Amino acid sequence: MASDQPTVVIYPPSGDGGRRVRAGPHFLGMAYTLLDVVEFLRLHGMDDADGDWLRRSPRVEWRGGGPDTWTAARGLHD
Repeated sequence: MASDQPTVVIYPPSGDGGRRVRAGPHFLGMAYTLLDVVEFLRLHGMDDADGDWLRRSPRVEWRGGGPDTWTAARGLHD
């Protein structure tokens, strides 16, 4: 992975389990699985991205749960 690649942020799951994915200032899409994130990154030019890299890389920020969290957390009003 090139050192000039942007930080990747995967946001908390929405109500349908989708997670917004950003690389630097670019919105890449809504991911519903780890493989969706991999594909978004590859389309964005991060050809070396794979599931292992996403799980270990300090360049990836998982918000609202890690790479195995794909359902929205239940709130106090649910």
